Amino acid sequence: MTGTPAYFLSTTALPSSLGRLSRLPPPRAETGYFKFTTRRLICSRQASLQSAMSSEALTSTTQQGVAVDAGQVRGGAGNVKKQLSQLFEVSLRTTFPDESNVEPLVAVSQKFGDYQCNNAMSMWSKVKGKTTVFKGGPGSIGEALARNLPPSEIIESTSVAKAGFVNIILSNKWIAKSIQKMLVDGIGTWAPVLPVTRAVVDFSSPNIAKEMHVGHLRSTIIGDTLARMLEYSNVDVLRRNHVGDWGTQFGMLIQFLFEMFPNWEEAGDQAIGDLQAFYKASKLKFDEDASFKERAQQAVVQLQGGDPQYRRAWKQICEISRQEFDQVYRRLGVKLEEKGESFYNPYIAGVLEELTNKGLIEESEGARVIFIEGHPNPFIVVKRDGGFNYASTDLAALWYRLNEEKAEWMVYVTDVGQSSHFDMLFSAAKRAGWLPSDNATLYPKASHVGFGLVLGADGKRFRTRATEVVRLVDLLDEAKNRSKTELKQRLENNGKIAEWSDEELEQTAEAVGYGAVKYADLKNNRLTNYQFSFDAMLNDKGDTAVYLLYAHARICSIIRKSGKDVEELKKVGSLVLGHEDERVLGLHLVQFSEIVEEVCTNLLPNLLCDYLYKLSEKFTRFYTSCQVVGSPEESSRLLLCEATAVVMRKCFNLLGIVPVYKI
Repeated sequence: MTGTPAYFLSTTALPSSLGRLSRLPPPRAETGYFKFTTRRLICSRQASLQSAMSSEALTSTTQQGVAVDAGQVRGGAGNVKKQLSQLFEVSLRTTFPDESNVEPLVAVSQKFGDYQCNNAMSMWSKVKGKTTVFKGGPGSIGEALARNLPPSEIIESTSVAKAGFVNIILSNKWIAKSIQKMLVDGIGTWAPVLPVTRAVVDFSSPNIAKEMHVGHLRSTIIGDTLARMLEYSNVDVLRRNHVGDWGTQFGMLIQFLFEMFPNWEEAGDQAIGDLQAFYKASKLKFDEDASFKERAQQAVVQLQGGDPQYRRAWKQICEISRQEFDQVYRRLGVKLEEKGESFYNPYIAGVLEELTNKGLIEESEGARVIFIEGHPNPFIVVKRDGGFNYASTDLAALWYRLNEEKAEWMVYVTDVGQSSHFDMLFSAAKRAGWLPSDNATLYPKASHVGFGLVLGADGKRFRTRATEVVRLVDLLDEAKNRSKTELKQRLENNGKIAEWSDEELEQTAEAVGYGAVKYADLKNNRLTNYQFSFDAMLNDKGDTAVYLLYAHARICSIIRKSGKDVEELKKVGSLVLGHEDERVLGLHLVQFSEIVEEVCTNLLPNLLCDYLYKLSEKFTRFYTSCQVVGSPEESSRLLLCEATAVVMRKCFNLLGIVPVYKI
């Protein structure tokens, strides 16, 4: 399709039209096209990865008394928790050689250290009465675990609580060394290592010819952030926009277009004009005019049968809708590749035939269904009239992603109201053998990322005064305009307005306004509802994007005012964490990688927002108690400032927020 914006890469096509799908072989079960080997292949690759990352190398070095270099421990140099877990894994094997497959239980300590190992209690329950080695209960086990730790530059000291918890204090020198290495080698060295190489993130997914609303805003923002975090973790992410571009509504739209504008091909986009008004008018006629409804239903048959005229009209409607969607995607800086419902339509029959041959699909009250344990209603895959639906399309899409795109993880970002649908979809896939059964640690796997509602000031679903769904373009523009007004007022009050160009004002207003909308959404646990408030999200105090962006700009200002070349400092300077508040900030910085890994594992972006806000608080405490510019420790503290700014910028990047450098 011509004129497709760069931010919206469309691959939608159908077999009877030119495009990608016309070059694919038709899905035929009897040719072996539906042999589901993906799970076996990926599980094999997973096993190979785990084998390659085994601890045999660790054992061979520690048995000879050689210190374990933190940078060589598997799992990435940036992940402190993983590195400590690997050290305790060695200790557990040494302490309990007859107990295999014991996972180290390492967590951030809240009181008595930086981290703690919590294996002693569970190990005591295993060995109690079986050995005379540990007579002092869990405490004696904790002492043995601490004693059998291999030498490592990571750990400064350990202590053991009576209940057996091993408290760990990290080495200040190691923390400083890790931060300085990151500054030299780049924040990419702190990317977590995940047990997956390719993932599909299915998000945004509006319906063609309908306005994008706040529900799409949540899906778009959350999905983009999860995709960014997986991409940062070196996962090949397929960003999929599963738009609703197929179904009965297109018969209604096309027939209305033909009847209202007989010369629609000559009139072009002007024939449709406002797509939302066009949709409402066609829907009104469809509901009130029985003869039109019948003609619209016949138009669906013509469209699905491949009639060239109907296909051209369908493409034009889709393209106009994409242009409207792109206004939102451009503002948000979100990139997607479209594979809509129509893309998977040719695969449905073959997928359903395969599932029928496996005995999953049954006849029920004229429809074809899959009965799923725990659900009162069956999963309808073919309607009574013989038509396909969301279930049949989603099954075909899941099959395609596993077998054609070789994805190991499928992540679907929709509202919580669709949880039951996806539970049934994934259950059907497990019964078919496409996904492993009831084991969250095996791949391939599929996850539903549900989210709650956006509420207005009245606590009800967020709408305009006219009770219409809020247009996302208008919402984002208002955020930008309010941000610009606040920024200009601030600059006028402090006498700096003359130092800013119009372009700088515009870019900063966009970064702050759009960033405020994103952060206000992402800082909440996605499963909960949240109240939308421009005043709250644009506040420059508290847990807001405005506060965090300005905090970053202040750090950049400190570095500029020093007059020092930070890039040169990275090469010749030395970072020393001599003050307690320097150490607190440094420790938080090196915990960045494990936070990103936790977000990726649990699909909870709010954890990164919480980390970022705490980072700004710890920096403020450091800057308040530790003079930077002009102090004897200036070079070291400037490096700590720069490290904070680098990590903040990566947090902003992962959240889809553009940083600002001056205020």
